[in-house]
Amino acid sequence: MKKLCLLILTIAGFTFTNAQTQEEMKAWEAQMTPGPQHKWMANYAGEWDAEIKMWMDPSQPPTTSKGSCTNTMIMGGRYMEYKFKGDFMGMPFDGQGLMAYDNAAQKFFSTWCDSMSTGLMYMEGTLDEKTNTLTSIGESIDPMTKKTCQTKEVTKYISKDKHVMEMYMITDGQEMKMMEITYTRKK
Repeated sequence: MKKLCLLILTIAGFTFTNAQTQEEMKAWEAQMTPGPQHKWMANYAGEWDAEIKMWMDPSQPPTTSKGSCTNTMIMGGRYMEYKFKGDFMGMPFDGQGLMAYDNAAQKFFSTWCDSMSTGLMYMEGTLDEKTNTLTSIGESIDPMTKKTCQTKEVTKYISKDKHVMEMYMITDGQEMKMMEITYTRKK
């Protein structure tokens, strides 16, 4: 742990030392300072109940289950960590993700891992402020084909107490809805 901290301090020191002009220093300050998008994310910190619908076959009714999620702003309000607990097809399910807004890239980024996989999903997206909808596109490995598959996630933030996430698999340019989770803030 000490070595990791020393490495991080060395890299940060090297970066700041090499950013010698005022303009370069301002760029680094802008990159590391939480802004309006981070405050927006913080609106959704807290405890949530989740109602899940999953489609294995779009022509059939979805399977349903329940879960809970805890969203926590970490590292001085720079990132949102989310931890999910529920069940999937009668088995316990745990998931964990991290959401970031990168000031330099001006995009949202997220990762997801869970107890039903050994892979990591990586997504990047944009927020439509008029509709309060975050749309992200990502990739993961399909365990059956071992090929990379695209995923689209659309989260509609209806209020500070409710949001709905829809996930689609994209195959040959066609979207198939796989999942819908309705999150309601615990009272």
